[in-house]
Amino acid sequence: MNIRLIVSDSVQDQSVEAGATGLDLFSQDQTVVAMRLNGVTRDLATELGPDDQVEAVAADSPEGLSIIRHSCAHVAAQAVQGLRSEAKLGIGPPITDGFYYDFDVDQPFTPEDLKALEKAMRIIVKERQRFVRRAVSDEQARQELADEPYKIELISLKGAASADDGSAVEVGEGQLTIYDNVRRTGQVAWRDLCRGPHVPHTGYIKAFALTRSSAAYWRGDQRNASLQRLYGTAWASQDDLDAYQTRLAEAARRDHRKLGTELDLYSFPEEVGPGLPLFHPKGGVIKRVMEDYVRQRHIEEGFLYVGTPHITKEGLFHTSGHLPYYSEGMFPPMDVDGTNYYLKAMNCPMHNLIFASRGRSYRELPLRFFEFGTVYRDERSGVLQGLTRVRSITQDDSHSYVTESQAPDEVRHLLRFVLGLLSDFGLNDFYLELSTRDDSGAKADKFIGSDQQWAEATAILERVGRETGLDLVPDPGGAAFYGPKISVQARDAIGRTWQMSTIQYDFNQPARFGLRYTAADGSLRQPVMIHSAKFGSIERFMGVLVEHYAGAFPAWLAPVQVVGIPVAAEHVPYLREVAAQLGQAGVRVEVDDSDERMQKKIRAAQRQKVPYMLIVGADDIAQGAVSFRYRDGSQNNGVPIAAAIAEITTAIRERA
Repeated sequence: MNIRLIVSDSVQDQSVEAGATGLDLFSQDQTVVAMRLNGVTRDLATELGPDDQVEAVAADSPEGLSIIRHSCAHVAAQAVQGLRSEAKLGIGPPITDGFYYDFDVDQPFTPEDLKALEKAMRIIVKERQRFVRRAVSDEQARQELADEPYKIELISLKGAASADDGSAVEVGEGQLTIYDNVRRTGQVAWRDLCRGPHVPHTGYIKAFALTRSSAAYWRGDQRNASLQRLYGTAWASQDDLDAYQTRLAEAARRDHRKLGTELDLYSFPEEVGPGLPLFHPKGGVIKRVMEDYVRQRHIEEGFLYVGTPHITKEGLFHTSGHLPYYSEGMFPPMDVDGTNYYLKAMNCPMHNLIFASRGRSYRELPLRFFEFGTVYRDERSGVLQGLTRVRSITQDDSHSYVTESQAPDEVRHLLRFVLGLLSDFGLNDFYLELSTRDDSGAKADKFIGSDQQWAEATAILERVGRETGLDLVPDPGGAAFYGPKISVQARDAIGRTWQMSTIQYDFNQPARFGLRYTAADGSLRQPVMIHSAKFGSIERFMGVLVEHYAGAFPAWLAPVQVVGIPVAAEHVPYLREVAAQLGQAGVRVEVDDSDERMQKKIRAAQRQKVPYMLIVGADDIAQGAVSFRYRDGSQNNGVPIAAAIAEITTAIRERA
């Protein structure tokens, strides 16, 4: 019989025997781990039919890696139950760069346990156990998994399981399926409730590692049992795994939480509370430089600086729509004289009141408001992470009020502004993401506004985004409740992607607040409101920069730009004179006049990642010069003071 094989977007007719499977079709290529059969991803063991369309799923593709990781999660669970007979199975989905599996066990996993489990997993992999899929009835599944209480619960939730907690990976909707791990002898070694697909056999799992364990509540609900979550990673090849582990090690070296302590930038005291950072003097310098920069840039781009309070009456957030649609992200209200007040979670409602404070003419538009507004989001403690996920967020928040015809140009203006800002901070590798409304299922009620408004706003953002020449990636369902948005996704020095700036199109708040301007013909019309945040969050942006630069900031951002190091105590007065001249030129400079030896002072400055060390000895004083020692260890001796100051100030001014 003939099938249709899809290769590189072309379709080729291919003859196979009746009853052939995907394994027969791809028998010579173990880099194929599954297939898309008529557009649906299936196990390779699935039988092919006449005129079926078949496309290979490669091991190193995103979908292929997800299948490998899901299969590896099963191997890990089999190993756990082999070593701990009391272990009860939770769920085990693939996740970004790996997988996890939850277990109810008597004792938490230890590092020694992870080593023993990895050894057991390697034995299972070498046995090349086949993943065999079976369709079963609900009652049959209950009988076969009678000793697995969490699986029994999932069976009762069939069709209602939430993908958010991984349950859908196990159950899905419709017919239940069980996967048996079958040895070459035909003996079933292990089984799990799962909808698949999986690799043909465990030998397809070429490279894996268990990484850590933690506590986790069953199905993510703290009212449920506390389980042990075993994390791991799996890749298409050992080289890929090695590269991933190298990236992890580099990411750990750059971790902004660790560097924040080492460089004395900020801290997260328990006495203050989770997600509420304190900025120390050096961290405060970086924050101030960032704020000064972006404040000046906003002024240059035509924004007017405004300020709003941290709390407001409840009614304002009903008017804006945030309480009906965003209340889960806001802190509970506080009673003030019998009236509920909220910590603000966003600045836009107050900016709308500033717009509405007097009549506006079309001649004023675009009208752009900007402030450093600190907002408060009730993030769950489990998702807080240093500066990159906090509860106290300082936004460089701005809102442009424009006519409908001005909206495309304003989006262009904002995108140019954003991309230039990112480049100034050393982020030059990025793409755009277009977040739109998702009308499917439960998400449909998350959004307000008419279909036409959403279509027109989305079309504008998409057109302007494509004009930049950057990749524009769709993000269905990721829009704010009031309109679509474009976000800039920036890659850092080791290739990780961070969501940075956002531009959001809003046709709802102007209507809810009754905003109007007088048009040229004298009629009153409703403006379009465009939200934009360039840093997004100053805290998050700083955390990203710390990791991007591994704490070695360019001179213009460095908390201490120059450290003066005397060869001996008698050289300190000369260094102080040089430091005074640098200070007058606006340079942040310190003189290390401690009793430590010169080499120890150099090492201390290197640990603090100071861009410039100026070393002074008798010869330098005689020549009216200084000797540079740079952060990379190179030196430039006998540089005249004026030339040294010029070199430093030029690098700072040019943001080199």
